Amino acid sequence: MEHEAWRAFLILMITVIILSLFSLSRYLLKLKLWCNCEICDAYLTMSWSKEFDNLCDWYAHLLSKSQSKTIHIHVLGNTITANPDNVEYMLKTRFDNFPKGKSFSMILGDFLGQGIFNVDGDLWRFQKNMASLELDRFSIRFYALEIVNHEIKNRLIPLLSSVAGKEDHGILDLQDVFRRFSFDSMCKFLFGLDPRCLELSLPMSEFAVAFDLASKLSAERAMTVSPMIWKIKRMLNLGSEKQLKEALKIIDILALEVIRQRRKMGISTHKDLLSRFMGTVNDETYLRDIVISFLLAGRDTVASALTGFIWLLAKHPHVCSLIQLEADRIIGQNQELQSFDQLRELNYLQAAVYESMRLYPPIQFDSKFCQEDDLLPDGTFVKKGTRVTYHPYSMGRIMEIWGEDCLEFKPERWLKNGVFFPENPFKYPVFQAGFRVCLGKEMALVEIKSVALSIVRKFQIKLVSANRIPRFSPGLTATLSGGLPVIVQERFTITPIKYSISGHDSKGK
Repeated sequence: MEHEAWRAFLILMITVIILSLFSLSRYLLKLKLWCNCEICDAYLTMSWSKEFDNLCDWYAHLLSKSQSKTIHIHVLGNTITANPDNVEYMLKTRFDNFPKGKSFSMILGDFLGQGIFNVDGDLWRFQKNMASLELDRFSIRFYALEIVNHEIKNRLIPLLSSVAGKEDHGILDLQDVFRRFSFDSMCKFLFGLDPRCLELSLPMSEFAVAFDLASKLSAERAMTVSPMIWKIKRMLNLGSEKQLKEALKIIDILALEVIRQRRKMGISTHKDLLSRFMGTVNDETYLRDIVISFLLAGRDTVASALTGFIWLLAKHPHVCSLIQLEADRIIGQNQELQSFDQLRELNYLQAAVYESMRLYPPIQFDSKFCQEDDLLPDGTFVKKGTRVTYHPYSMGRIMEIWGEDCLEFKPERWLKNGVFFPENPFKYPVFQAGFRVCLGKEMALVEIKSVALSIVRKFQIKLVSANRIPRFSPGLTATLSGGLPVIVQERFTITPIKYSISGHDSKGK
């Protein structure tokens, strides 16, 4: 009997391998791997890496040289654009023809399930309307600010103070710190759960480790030559897919347990977002998918934005001085931030944050899949089934969009007579734009500005490697390879400065 079972298993495996090889060959043929155009050759041979440190920098170079600001990577079946008109067409004008698509949903399906960032159509509309209703409430925004301020005052500031001035043993990876900060904050906001990752001993909870691993391995699926590779590994429970399955088991157990405990205790007395969603959604797995999606989006993007911002501030100390000067004028020297209104009055800080994300967007690119043959505004024909990617990282580096000084970090480009003015969102799609614009945009900005302000006013941050060129690790959000090692020093005195923060309109037209 055992012999027959083993024989049946071998036949099944051989059949699976043959079918997989057949599917893989069809996939490779579809991608036209024989294409010998200059761009495809550079991609396949990785010859681009001789001149550029990151793939996104190579794309930025290609897109800036393209007259239409659109290129096509034939071997990937991917049309990439940095043309604001195309972005508006995809995200607004022809929104229904450019969904996320089944290919994307499949890659993140085990991790995010049917959460808002992994679905289209009615499921997306339902979650968007539900989330918009809750996130627009003043009470939930005030609750979020309370959480952020508590994490800053009781964990972030004490941690930075504990290493301040210790140049021999005081090197701190701020990227890791920001990831811990945003993980604690988002878990409190979403679940009412405190992982305590930012305590002085810098512990890592089992949930945080599992979450990071699931995010990393899910992103790696997108980098395989064919989806059949990770699908076979998942079916056979091998390698990275086995690791992903184990990580997701930990996430599911904790998330579902929190949901069940919250239901037992009653949801009316809790302020977290999960409790609010539970008034509308009864299915526990669906609730898990919703909150895990928000945790991924809120945690990783905020940490990435803060990492890029502090890196730029360390390279441009005069911007730090201007942020301090404005804060002392609006909030009061040595006084703590008291309200949303004070935060909104910090125009220069807002401009600096936006300028930072123009150059280093947390999500460097975003892809959709064309449902039916279409023609983009720049004249590019897009065949049904083609992946179409808009590239915020490249858009921030295009002269025709931002002017000749597009590579410079200049918060003043966002100011007119000292007042912050936002740009066309399709020219600056850092928070997406159109119908899928980021629902947590305002809350994310509050968190980023609050953290940055607390650091700038109390500490001086010095880069361990001042001449280091940013290199990014593959992932769902922009992550600096090797982290952001810094030396922290207390700021005891504030030197008077003479810079003007009135601003001027230096935007490229």
